[in-house]
Amino acid sequence: MESPLSDDELIGLVKRGERQAYEALVRRYQDVAFRTAWVIVRDPQDAEDVTQAAFIKAWMAIGRFRAGAPFRPWLLRIVANEAKNRNKVMQRHSSRTDHATDVSAISDARTIPEDNLIEQEQANWLLAHINQLSEQDRLVIFCRYALDLTEAETASVLGCARGTVKSRLHRALARLRLRLEEPS
Repeated sequence: MESPLSDDELIGLVKRGERQAYEALVRRYQDVAFRTAWVIVRDPQDAEDVTQAAFIKAWMAIGRFRAGAPFRPWLLRIVANEAKNRNKVMQRHSSRTDHATDVSAISDARTIPEDNLIEQEQANWLLAHINQLSEQDRLVIFCRYALDLTEAETASVLGCARGTVKSRLHRALARLRLRLEEPS
């Protein structure tokens, strides 16, 4: 059950030692944290591991969280950093193969009715093209459109200025358009 308390109220309780308040924050943000990790590591098991590690790091750092700041971008930045670090470790230890991807890995876990099959196929087609982009391009597109983050939140997650988000997004979408226009 979703807590009726705001993020600020829950964080205040967490800082006073209320473990249940942090559990409420985890429940509130576990899906978006998983999707953020998945965009970067592109493997469901790795994304789950990254998400768990990020929540632990956030728990350890919550005392340094600035009161009044938005929690979601702060948490997602931790998730993104943890995922990027995991990718670096994985690249050093072995060559990874691209995992098969479909939109269900980043969308809500629900059954797709038959009348939505065409939409699902189109989404998978688009996702396949997005997956061909660089990590930086994928991340800015997913932050803005799949995770529905604002430009400011995206900037916080990516660790860059808002203007940089605008320019990266513009360039990423231009590269995506070129891929979509290529003959199959």
